Amino acid sequence: MGADVNLVSLGKNISDTLITQSMPPLLPRQPEQPIFITTPVNNDNLKNSSSFARSLQNSIGAEFVRQGFAVNEIKLRSNVVINQGEGEFMLSRDLMELKEKQRAQAIVVGTYTLADRVMYLSMRLVRPGDNAILAVYEKRLCLDARSLQMLGLQVSEEDPFPQPGESWLDRMLYW
Repeated sequence: MGADVNLVSLGKNISDTLITQSMPPLLPRQPEQPIFITTPVNNDNLKNSSSFARSLQNSIGAEFVRQGFAVNEIKLRSNVVINQGEGEFMLSRDLMELKEKQRAQAIVVGTYTLADRVMYLSMRLVRPGDNAILAVYEKRLCLDARSLQMLGLQVSEEDPFPQPGESWLDRMLYW
């Protein structure tokens, strides 16, 4: 079976790396210059994301907030939409509704590529004025059944590929 992917820990590691690597450094406690956290997208289809990516986005944003950075919810609507039988909604994925009145000091963007049960994740901290990359985080993840499900995938019984395991070197050095 693949390694258990803990999205909370992964989000913390990504945030820690982007914050410490950023050059120039990010400025905490700057509500007029927030950090925007976008949803990582599938590198093979930049209009496609997943529950996995949206949950990871939330974990990254939470860690930036814990470390004292202003983070704006960029999917927030200006009004509440009420769908009978479904609930109240303030989040939107409609780009026209996502216009921001504030300027971000940086934006977290990311892509992922899937190959069998392995995800190659690339997250970047970008300065919006000139699109300069301020910091990067890259990771190869072995996906377990839950992670595959969050990506809209599943392992079939006839699957000829064995599930990837963690390398013994990673276990010795990082676990």
